[in-house]
Amino acid sequence: MPARKDMPGTLKRSPKKAQDTYVKAHDSAVAEYGEGERAHRTAFAAVKHSFEKVGDHWEPKSGKGPSDAKAAGGRDTPKKTAGGVDANASKQHLQDVAKKLDISGRSKMTKSELVDAIQKANRKATKKSRDK
Repeated sequence: MPARKDMPGTLKRSPKKAQDTYVKAHDSAVAEYGEGERAHRTAFAAVKHSFEKVGDHWEPKSGKGPSDAKAAGGRDTPKKTAGGVDANASKQHLQDVAKKLDISGRSKMTKSELVDAIQKANRKATKKSRDK
């Protein structure tokens, strides 16, 4: 399967269910839209519905649903994506993720600041994994 062969590294380091979700959504999107960026975005949107990015991989969310304002609003919304961070999760959940990622100052951060800090830590962890 081309989608599995060309799967992003963050998904290769993730649970099989996340990988299967990506592949199934990607293959369906390719059939609908053709190969390209739109198929990959569609596949990631499906992953983000059930998984959240934590460091350099994806972990299951406690509940299914859109992870940020962009996902909730759809493709044409002007809202920004949270890059795989479950921005709709509780502040406590975000603090727990920040603790897992060893983000300092997390207890004094607002929910928005936690989302930004987790995004930054995720990018750093992904870059580190790529450079290995």
